[in-house]
Amino acid sequence: MNATIWHNPACGTSRKTLAILEETPGVDVEVIEYLKTPPSAEKLAQLYRDAGLTPQQGLRLRGTDAEERGLPAASDADVLAAMAAEPKLIERPLVETNKGVRLCRPQDKVHEIL
Repeated sequence: MNATIWHNPACGTSRKTLAILEETPGVDVEVIEYLKTPPSAEKLAQLYRDAGLTPQQGLRLRGTDAEERGLPAASDADVLAAMAAEPKLIERPLVETNKGVRLCRPQDKVHEIL
């Protein structure tokens, strides 16, 4: 099975999720450090759709100015554009496998798609 993780190595939850993926037999992991290589607004839209989330649910509030900018109440397109332009606004980690996509907070949610 292939798995892609949009990862932030400075985040404990992201590191724990990556460890689960790496320790699971038969999982080939692609790691994308999304702060260095941000996903496009279109890719984010697909990830959230496949995870059953709205872009607003995938918005990182802690440590960002998202609330001050009114992003929690903004349109999907505006939230996605802001995330693509400033990837620190993306809550992490997102994991995609052939079984689906999860925002892995807590990290054990990754087991749902393995």
